Amino acid sequence: MTLKRIRVIGLTGGIASGKSSVARFFEDRGVPVIDADQLARVAVIPGSPAIERIAAIFGNKVLAADGSLDRKQLGALVFASPDKRHQLEDILHPEIRRLAEDRIASACADGHRLLVYMAPLLIEAGVTDRVDEIWVVTVSPDVQLERLMHRDGISRAEALSMIASQMPLADKKLYGKVVIDNSGTREQTQRVLEDIWEREAGNIDE
Repeated sequence: MTLKRIRVIGLTGGIASGKSSVARFFEDRGVPVIDADQLARVAVIPGSPAIERIAAIFGNKVLAADGSLDRKQLGALVFASPDKRHQLEDILHPEIRRLAEDRIASACADGHRLLVYMAPLLIEAGVTDRVDEIWVVTVSPDVQLERLMHRDGISRAEALSMIASQMPLADKKLYGKVVIDNSGTREQTQRVLEDIWEREAGNIDE
């Protein structure tokens, strides 16, 4: 999607692939970053229509005492059931779209010509029309598993289950105009991103 002269890059990848650190690289260079996960949190603030629908479908057990969403409880439900995950996505995605379009329009009005829209489920959710091109962050399977276990403090079996619930990275990267291999050290990834910035984004006058 192109609004006026803004170029919207859809940044995606698998769980624990390092999307946030890649997005931070561009943010540090003045590029606005919209985080779909953050929009999902905004969409389910206490009292919102979305959180009320979630509670109606999944039960009040997914709500914390203060009325906020108990993400751990909800996550345990949706990761174990593709049907439940689709139900949740049907609630969240329209609201996330509305919030994303508002923020893209705002960035355009502020004069930005490049924007990163970071969304783990960009391809799976069928919302690629929200962006002009797709960049995929990928890692080797062993690195992804190790990082996920360390990040979330979970067992190997739990991590494998979470990874299996998503589109395989090998399939996802086929959609990428740019594929960013984040399997190495931070310094190695930094060099990869600097090359990409110079080649793909550095010619955009922010």
